[in-house]
Amino acid sequence: MHDVDLASYGVRTDLALEAHELAVKAQDKSELAGVRVDTDDSDPGIRVTRVVVENEEAGRQIGMMPGRYVTVEAPKLRDNDTKFEDRVMRRFAREFAQYLGELGLTEEKKALVVGLGNWNVTPDALGPMVVENLLVTRHLFKLAPESVEEGYREVSAISPGVLGITGIETSEIVFGVVEKSRPDFVIAIDSLASRALHRVNTTIQIADTGIKPGSGLGNQRKAIDRETLGIPVVSIGVPTVVYAATIANDVITYLLGHFAQSMREQNRPYNRLALSELPERREPYTEEDLPPLEVRKTYLGLVGQLAEQEKRELIREVLQPLGQNLVVTPKEVDEFMAGIANIISSGLNKALHRQVNQDNVGAYTH
Repeated sequence: MHDVDLASYGVRTDLALEAHELAVKAQDKSELAGVRVDTDDSDPGIRVTRVVVENEEAGRQIGMMPGRYVTVEAPKLRDNDTKFEDRVMRRFAREFAQYLGELGLTEEKKALVVGLGNWNVTPDALGPMVVENLLVTRHLFKLAPESVEEGYREVSAISPGVLGITGIETSEIVFGVVEKSRPDFVIAIDSLASRALHRVNTTIQIADTGIKPGSGLGNQRKAIDRETLGIPVVSIGVPTVVYAATIANDVITYLLGHFAQSMREQNRPYNRLALSELPERREPYTEEDLPPLEVRKTYLGLVGQLAEQEKRELIREVLQPLGQNLVVTPKEVDEFMAGIANIISSGLNKALHRQVNQDNVGAYTH
């Protein structure tokens, strides 16, 4: 068994799904000992992947903490289709409610929702945006319990900001609030980093391993997890940024995939490059979609023959000394963030409170 250190590949990712994909390729295996992966494509346009990392040794293989990770991927979120967004919200709510049930966090358990991130920086404002639309009820349970109907859970929420704003470690603020308010569990919401363009703003990850604010960008703060708080911590994250090296690597992959698809559909030899109008493609190109290695060399020389991780590392080495390995977010980030934050807040309201259903969920968000 080999240990895989993601740092050696110049890759930063908070997604267990991506970490597993990377480790499988690095070790040239179809599966890894101690890591169970299950994929559900039953809901059209939505893929749910469950990754279970069973022990510390398995965690070292993929660079993730032992625990359970649920990833909801919905590429069509880029289309701003309200009906599809509603479907994603309902699926997320169902997955999250099931996740809480499996952890034994039944509806009488009190929740503290922590919206991590900097509300002044749009790609990092997911947590505060979600908290803004949450149905909070703790004050009602404390001040007017007779007015609270059955089917509502005691929920409180905070947006503690970031170290640069408050001068206080976020984990210290959360620990103080937990110590005084005594919730039964914490839900931590944060923006993540991805190693794939197609997952930015289209993927939601749920995990029971807590969260390290800024870890996806290599700026790790003290963890917010069960060990530091003494109660279960469920994290929810959405990748909102990628590195410039990732974009450059993906562009090369898309070019090779496009060339191969064009050659196949026009029945041309690979050494005669011709561009063509191809059908719109939703899914990213995989290794099977690319031309043979010798053909890649014809198109892009030695770079075309490099394995994905070698290519990614080469690009990172070129960009890093120049200060150009930038952290990048899509130009439509404002619209994307508003949409995904609404999906998560509505899904949480529905999952946390039995009385919130499909007919009235919209009344609690704006």
